[in-house]
Amino acid sequence: MSLIDELKEKIKVKQPSIVFPEGNDKRVLRAAVRLKDDGVLEPILLGTKEELEEVAKKEGVDISKLEIIDPLNFDKIDKLVEAFVERRKGKVNEEQAREILKDHNYFGTMLVYLKKAEGLVSGAAHTTADTVRPALQIIKTKPEYKRVSGAFLMLRDDEKYLMADCAINTDLDAEGLAEVAQVSNETAKSFGIDPKIAMLSFSTKGSASHERVDMVREATELAKKNNPDLCIDGELQFDASFVPEVAKKKAPDSVLKGEANVFIFPNIEAGNIGYKLAQRFGGFEAVGPILQGLNAPVNDLSRGCVEDEVYLLAIITAAEAVL
Repeated sequence: MSLIDELKEKIKVKQPSIVFPEGNDKRVLRAAVRLKDDGVLEPILLGTKEELEEVAKKEGVDISKLEIIDPLNFDKIDKLVEAFVERRKGKVNEEQAREILKDHNYFGTMLVYLKKAEGLVSGAAHTTADTVRPALQIIKTKPEYKRVSGAFLMLRDDEKYLMADCAINTDLDAEGLAEVAQVSNETAKSFGIDPKIAMLSFSTKGSASHERVDMVREATELAKKNNPDLCIDGELQFDASFVPEVAKKKAPDSVLKGEANVFIFPNIEAGNIGYKLAQRFGGFEAVGPILQGLNAPVNDLSRGCVEDEVYLLAIITAAEAVL
């Protein structure tokens, strides 16, 4: 059974509610119908009923069983406004809050914060910043983390790997890289991966000298210091982390022994290029980005996503909420 099938069976028991701010996007709408029909979770679509029914008619799908909320005509908006003003701690007044909550991403994130929904999936028609900003302002990061990072689950048949940070932080220092490694360890475990973390570089164990190599090495040591139980090593080139025969030559003393399954990239350029190479050249399914480090699951789609990717990320989000 694939990871996605396993997750579907587990979350069906609780059927968490997931809010989709982009209810009028045909990819999102069709995925929501599938999720409801499959009995996996309870989708909440944001938008006007008339607008969504028009899209549904064009797509030939039935949305009569879906919950639809219009943020502009929500009978409990006063409670959301009050809670938002309180959460922002004086940074916005009531009038400003009412205007901000017309934004579907802010409105949807408040539903998650107030536990009216258990997770959120957005990004089909919005930038990553549009999804992340409300999450940082409202849901915020867990106490042990200072930042959000973006990970991708890479799936192919029975293979599953995690790659980070591929989506959020343009540049990280050693402390930031160490934190991404630590939170990725948690994410991997939550999806049934026994984490073996490779801190990637263009150098393996001092084969090259550069300040970026030093940073990765320092990040590895910081991560070990912060969490001695981590199975982690670096700096490593990808082949030395993933191919046992290469590991024997380049990094014979590595705890990973060429069997890494969690890959921490030194910067967002490498991460973004790396996961897309695996996706396009290697035939892996890339699910994400999964936003790591938040107090509740909010996840981001690519604007170039297809219906299946919306469907899969919603399952991942639901799993984060209830497992």
